[in-house]
Amino acid sequence: MSERTTETALAGTANAPAIRLCGASVVPDVSGVLYLPSHETLIVADLHFEKGSAFAARGVHLPPYDTRSTLVRLRQVISAYAPARVVALGDSFHDDGAGARIADDDARAVRAATAGLDWVWITGNHDPNPPAALGGRVCDELDLEPFLLRHIPRSAPATGEIAGHLHPVATVASRGRRLRRRCFVCDGTRMILPAFGAYTGGLNVNTQPFADVFGGAGFTAWMLGRDRVYPVSSRRLTGTV
Repeated sequence: MSERTTETALAGTANAPAIRLCGASVVPDVSGVLYLPSHETLIVADLHFEKGSAFAARGVHLPPYDTRSTLVRLRQVISAYAPARVVALGDSFHDDGAGARIADDDARAVRAATAGLDWVWITGNHDPNPPAALGGRVCDELDLEPFLLRHIPRSAPATGEIAGHLHPVATVASRGRRLRRRCFVCDGTRMILPAFGAYTGGLNVNTQPFADVFGGAGFTAWMLGRDRVYPVSSRRLTGTV
């Protein structure tokens, strides 16, 4: 990593301010990825490659370019941060057949990305067996002290946990408008990342699964705007959809 890139990542930017998680500096990026400067690690959740082709196989026809669109955005973020490691937090592939359906060009792009970095696929409920032919290494959890990376957050205290799975979105009322955005959810000791994939939906952070994780205590939703992330206290959030 260059000196300039290192300085930017450590301090954060106007678009991606550094925040504290378990006493360490982390950067929630406006793209929806999280950067850990102390580990030179970029974390992304819920890519859901080949969700479009999975739906097409069931007769629901969506534009078949979700994997390519997701890859383009991911490559841009990787280029910006130049990490030593990328960790995909599970549900990177929409199902166990995704590796067979992925287009040749997209498969080559994934292999090129995984070949150049320490690339870790965390197993998810959609992809308990990520396709080995696309490179990278596979594990159920990854310990990066003081953080523990996994797919599904625990419904109990879990200091240092960084997880995905829930696809968090938050809604806030502002100047007569209702704004709904993907978000990071953090209480200072653990964090849930937004889904990154092109065809991924979202679950409102005011619903029970998030209450189970955070125990009804306050948290901050770092909402993704067009140009930056915005911290919003859970007390200001509205709605359940």
